Amino acid sequence: MASLSSTARARSAELYDRVKRVIPPPEWATFAEDVDAILELKRSRNAVVLAHNYQTPEIFHGVADIVGDSLLLAREATKVDADIIVLAGVHFMAETAKLLNPEKTVLIPDLAAGCSLADSITAQDVRLMRQRYPGVPVVTYVNTSSAVKAESDICCTSGNALKVVESLGVERVIMLPDEYLAQNIAAQTNVKIIAWKGHCEVHELFTASDVRQLRENHPDVTILAHPECPPEVVAEADFSGSTAAMSDFVGQKRPPRVVLLTECSMSDNVSVLHPDVEFIRPCNLCPHMKRITLKNIRHALETGQHEVTIDPAIAVSARRAVERMLAI
Repeated sequence: MASLSSTARARSAELYDRVKRVIPPPEWATFAEDVDAILELKRSRNAVVLAHNYQTPEIFHGVADIVGDSLLLAREATKVDADIIVLAGVHFMAETAKLLNPEKTVLIPDLAAGCSLADSITAQDVRLMRQRYPGVPVVTYVNTSSAVKAESDICCTSGNALKVVESLGVERVIMLPDEYLAQNIAAQTNVKIIAWKGHCEVHELFTASDVRQLRENHPDVTILAHPECPPEVVAEADFSGSTAAMSDFVGQKRPPRVVLLTECSMSDNVSVLHPDVEFIRPCNLCPHMKRITLKNIRHALETGQHEVTIDPAIAVSARRAVERMLAI
């Protein structure tokens, strides 16, 4: 940290105190300069950083202004009082922020930060589903492109999917694109759900045998599973919910030992907040989330790259689907 001013060193030390249990001192030393530069750039550019729960701790606890799951980021994006939003997450999240803030500049630090779910379906696929099931409303997960959202009636997240499905007051819905999320929601409602075959490349890796092995190795462990996991995994877990719901569960229940069956960095970020809880970490990384780094967040703020734009013709319908979700 020799290149930092005394003020910057003090600021960096204060931030490091927050994450010292999950980031070794030598590693933090490589982050400190970028962290301080980002903090200064945010002030000078009137910018904010929105970070998903899967971002690494130096981003999540170091430079982010708003953190959370997809639902919280979508909600908070509408309240941001800034000229520039940097989305530390994947591309569909940046598109959602842009949909809700059409007059603001929204930046994604790496254009290649995609999503296997978003890639699993196209707008044409949605149109074909409507032809096959005429009159059946389409509920689309936010983990999709704006073009897909524009073909939908309403969006949902893993945190509000059940509420969205039941709010429509119909017997059947088409739910896209996550097959496992759809199956897990179907198990909680009388609404018949027609699913698509998309899967999250992180959550589909977890198996029921993984859960049983974890219990055998750690008999007192509490296992929390994201609803993008296969239904047999969710059935064997102690609790299933969005990343926000899992974080809330840990904070409220304070299990002595816990496993979060979701992306790796989630455990690091939640453990910072709850040092009394032991986290067992079966680690599945999202390669797309990990494309976002301090260095490319800094570069985005310095250069204005990469700005997210959406075809206005698509944006109107896509925004309507997201706003319908937020109204619920």
